[in-house]
Amino acid sequence: MKKSYSKALVFVVLTALSFSTNLKAQLTLPAGSPEAEVSQRVGITDITIHYNRPYVKGREIWGKLVPYGFNDLGFGTSKSAPWRAGADYNTTIEFTHDSKIEGKDVKAGKYALFFAIEENGDVTGILSSNTTSWGSYFYDEAEDVLRFSTKTKDLDSSVEMLTFSFDTADATSTTASLKWVKKEIPFKIEVPVTDIVMKGIANDLRNPKGFQQSTWDQAANYAFNVGDLDQALEWVNTSISGKFFSKETFSNLALKSQILAKQGKAAEATNFLDKAVAMGNVREVYGAGTQLIGINNTKALSILKANVKTNKGAWPSNYGLARAYSAVGDSKNAIKAINKSLTVAPANFKSRLEQALDRLKKGEDINK
Repeated sequence: MKKSYSKALVFVVLTALSFSTNLKAQLTLPAGSPEAEVSQRVGITDITIHYNRPYVKGREIWGKLVPYGFNDLGFGTSKSAPWRAGADYNTTIEFTHDSKIEGKDVKAGKYALFFAIEENGDVTGILSSNTTSWGSYFYDEAEDVLRFSTKTKDLDSSVEMLTFSFDTADATSTTASLKWVKKEIPFKIEVPVTDIVMKGIANDLRNPKGFQQSTWDQAANYAFNVGDLDQALEWVNTSISGKFFSKETFSNLALKSQILAKQGKAAEATNFLDKAVAMGNVREVYGAGTQLIGINNTKALSILKANVKTNKGAWPSNYGLARAYSAVGDSKNAIKAINKSLTVAPANFKSRLEQALDRLKKGEDINK
């Protein structure tokens, strides 16, 4: 009986311990180094860094807690490990499209980010395909996707909690930085925005989006704005004719005129502009005419005169005409047109017209 009781007691104790352990494993507790994520969009590409943020807590960081170079950390399989660039699980960086990091190509995807920092400030950045390990204890050079070089910078004030940020961004690039204590590790990321967008547009034109005329107009406008004139012309021609949705509109005819003008085909450009103007409303023709100011003032004046006549002086036709007269140095007629425009202009625009009128009276060009 004692033996049976003893076995039963052991079973109960082990079961209780197991239950206790399982309970503990299931608890959700705050991390000592909280998780964080920071993202930046460049063009249509998202770049995301996910990491854990350790505190300084009075410790000596550089060269001590974060040893310089590659090291045997005394645990795991790696004998030459870089720093995990954070705490706990691998810090990761993810790109939704192919990009460049410090001038080196990186494919779209998610990577572990490591740093090997030298005492002189040189830094080797590493992107690894192993994104799920705990720290760099199991770092394997064979899993490197690329390495890049950068240098540390000194900070004026100390950062207690490790922080990644995107400090600068423009149309095609951004600079990411790790900041901790008084060091910053910046690295530049570049994105071939135009190539990515143009490839995306070409693909969209093959799916249901391509069954709408407006999609082809948008595509042609983007290609024109980035300087791909041949592709812009091909896409705007599809908007104009050849498909079940195609038709001539002010917008696509005016755009075709702009493309042809950029290609040096002045006569053809003028023909398509005239066709566009004949279809346009007062605001559209105002826009077409004023865009020519400074390029072809004679044509601009002709278009904007016709806009006043066709639309019986509706806003903003006389304002456009005033700008055209001003461009050719005819202040007298420009003043007349401004005064007519003041009688029909919206209230929130009248102060601007009055300022233009004052400038015309001084003999100034209101287009400058």
